[in-house]
Amino acid sequence: MNYRELGKTGIQVSEVGFGAWQLGNKQDWGEMSEEYAVQLIHDAISQGCNFFDTAPNYGLGKSEELLGKALEGKRDQVIINTKFGHHPNNVQDFDVSLLRQSLEASLKRLNTDYVDSILLHNPPFEFLNGNSPHYELLERLKEEGKIRAYGASVDSSRELFELLETTNSQVIEVMYNIFHQEPAKAFQLAKDKGVGLIIKVPLDSGWLSGKYNAHSTFEGVRSRWSKEQIETRANLLTQLSFLTADGATMAQAALRFILARSEVSTVIPGCKNIEQLTENVSATEMVLSDEDVKQIRHLWEKELKDEPLPW
Repeated sequence: MNYRELGKTGIQVSEVGFGAWQLGNKQDWGEMSEEYAVQLIHDAISQGCNFFDTAPNYGLGKSEELLGKALEGKRDQVIINTKFGHHPNNVQDFDVSLLRQSLEASLKRLNTDYVDSILLHNPPFEFLNGNSPHYELLERLKEEGKIRAYGASVDSSRELFELLETTNSQVIEVMYNIFHQEPAKAFQLAKDKGVGLIIKVPLDSGWLSGKYNAHSTFEGVRSRWSKEQIETRANLLTQLSFLTADGATMAQAALRFILARSEVSTVIPGCKNIEQLTENVSATEMVLSDEDVKQIRHLWEKELKDEPLPW
């Protein structure tokens, strides 16, 4: 495993982290026993993964609880990122008066007295501006030692620019993958300001694992895709077949594409089993060629820049 700086926080994070949305989350991602979830986390640590991303609403709080259980006695070995705004009861409420109590509840579930970072979880645009009262409270929580860094989780360059230009965010989580490259417009500014970038949805919710085709059907959170969107993604996958010519899997190539950006601190794919975990982690063993990176960027420019796919 390779490690990178999380911006200017002084925190070292594994290039491949662990997205924990699937833990305890049967509704969206299928069944997984608590014992297996704990084993998956332990295996991630043993393979060099030290960055764990969760949120209060993942599995209605169960994701944080399982992380807390698995990380008992290992807290000093890991970096934990959680969020605020999507609550365990599936209600979205970004009222600043709820921030401290939400964090305290997360700390209890995580079985820790601090988190390394906390993010506003895809909030309305107005809460990304530094005049929002959230940032004053986040600074206080940082001074109190409850958090080490803060920022927000967003999906676009417009949101990234707003955070970078108006707040003192130290970390930002942003969607970026082969099919969703628009946010990269703001990456250089993040690097210039020393802000760590956490990359979410790196495999386009599984599409860039290479497992699906135009006839695939989906349940849970992935049932959001229309027939046309499925067909478009399947067509794009065929145009990426050159990425697996050297024996790499599509997932490894997709993660390597993201890690080719020096502005990125860590990427957080999810995994439902040990095999997926090992495949994700092994992406750090090689780098993608400059030519492959150029081809992927050209594909996005040609096919998706003006007609973006919804995530």
